Amino acid sequence: MHPIAISRWLAREVAGLRFGRPTACVYNPLVYARRPHEAYLDRYAAQGVDALLLGMNPGPWGMAQTGVPFGEVSLVRDFLGIDERVDQPAVVHPKRPVEGFACVRSEVSGRRLWGWARERYRTPRRFSRAFLVANYCPLVFMEQSGLNRTPDKLPSRESAPLFEACDEALRRLVAWCEPKRVIGVGAFAAARAREALGHKAPPIGTILHPSPASPAANRGWAAQAEKQLRGMGVKLPQPHGKA
Repeated sequence: MHPIAISRWLAREVAGLRFGRPTACVYNPLVYARRPHEAYLDRYAAQGVDALLLGMNPGPWGMAQTGVPFGEVSLVRDFLGIDERVDQPAVVHPKRPVEGFACVRSEVSGRRLWGWARERYRTPRRFSRAFLVANYCPLVFMEQSGLNRTPDKLPSRESAPLFEACDEALRRLVAWCEPKRVIGVGAFAAARAREALGHKAPPIGTILHPSPASPAANRGWAAQAEKQLRGMGVKLPQPHGKA
């Protein structure tokens, strides 16, 4: 099953789920940002990659705006070359507007991850031959205050059906792209990959999450992530301008 078909399947599976307080609003960018999301998959999802880089869920100023995992607006537009129309969620949180590619807020995690991809690989095609970036969970959760609520904070009665659908989508994605390894961007994603893929999984590792909430990530995220990638056997190209 192609990643676009998997994305549409997952969007349908999670559409009927309900989440109680303190979750006040839920966005599903697989639906309202379907155009740029599927453009990303159509252009850059490749089989036989070195690694599937798996994030937790969309950030409010990244994938929630652009439909691209870790999709900081300027890098999605200028590096990946994607600038598609983004619709509106059914319910919009007043403190977390969806402005699509007109959004002027920067997603720090996405700026770090895709900025590293541009610096190290120079072109998105070269990067996509080595990595596919995806998120485990497609949904954005917000509290009444606008505070971002991550999937690991959900009670089990809400997370169980959500994770069941996300696990199956991940299994389908791994079966299609056949990565040499799955790398969680952060501990949560790696743990969910181990749970979903079981003993038939390719090697599963973890790199530091690029979130500004992580003190370690604020001390040179790219260099630390590269050290972790090399430790897992991922070969990286030489920096631009070096032999």
